[in-house]
Amino acid sequence: MRLPIVHHPDYDAKTVADDHRFPMRKYALVAELLREDGHDFILPGYASADELQLAHDEAYVTAILTQTLDAKAARKVGFEITPAIARRSSASVAGTILAARYALEQGAAVNLAGGSHHAGPEGGAGFCVFNDVGVAGKLLLDDHTVQRVAVIDCDVHQGDGTALIFRYDPRVFTASLHCEQNWPRDKPPSDLDIGVPKGTGDAAYLSALKELVEAALGTSPDIVFYNAGVDPHEEDRLGLLSLSDDGLKARDAYVARACRSAGVPVCGVLGGGYARDALAVARRHTFLVEAFGEALTSHR
Repeated sequence: MRLPIVHHPDYDAKTVADDHRFPMRKYALVAELLREDGHDFILPGYASADELQLAHDEAYVTAILTQTLDAKAARKVGFEITPAIARRSSASVAGTILAARYALEQGAAVNLAGGSHHAGPEGGAGFCVFNDVGVAGKLLLDDHTVQRVAVIDCDVHQGDGTALIFRYDPRVFTASLHCEQNWPRDKPPSDLDIGVPKGTGDAAYLSALKELVEAALGTSPDIVFYNAGVDPHEEDRLGLLSLSDDGLKARDAYVARACRSAGVPVCGVLGGGYARDALAVARRHTFLVEAFGEALTSHR
């Protein structure tokens, strides 16, 4: 069984310059790397305003889709809200919804975008416009496709927007493994937060990961959303942690094996990555696809 991989060309918003702090080109590059390895992609559409409003304020959704967001709010997001950014953000949410549905059918799937976990109910922040996991989780729960959801967030930054979206929803268990000294300064509580100190390397990080994953799977979810941000890497400009390539590979493989062994479908999303070399970031994102593909093959 081949791993379902969701990708849209609009994930790379061309209005974001190559020298922007957010390495937008990584989305085109990761797709190119995977195509070279023989992977095919499933094309998503665009999330509707009604879907986006499952996790976000109606006025904010409208402002993004019509590119009328005020300058202060746009600065908080970190992008000029162009038509390309609106399309990218909507396609990314649709991609996570589609990947989640494939994961439920086949056991695992990956969206080659997503993980925009700083976007909360009132708006976006930290290069996150719409919270794709927030929307997808709400949608699957509200249409009764699933009864329980778990979020395993291993981006180096705490998943504050996801925590806020699901704060009062007992059907969802949010778990975040992040650098405690890193942004955001205010960290609204997830159901489980494990903040490791800056400089943490592979061994200590993987030990904390085991605790996080066991707790999440212990809630008996019907699906796991896994944010596989590569910003814990030692070369990341915004990460403050010291994971190696091998550490990231071990992390992704552990999450994939644990979910598959527990019989829980898992939907992977890319999350962050801010090394100066966008191609290096893209290569690290391929670790997720490799880990999920191997886990899917070995647990038929």
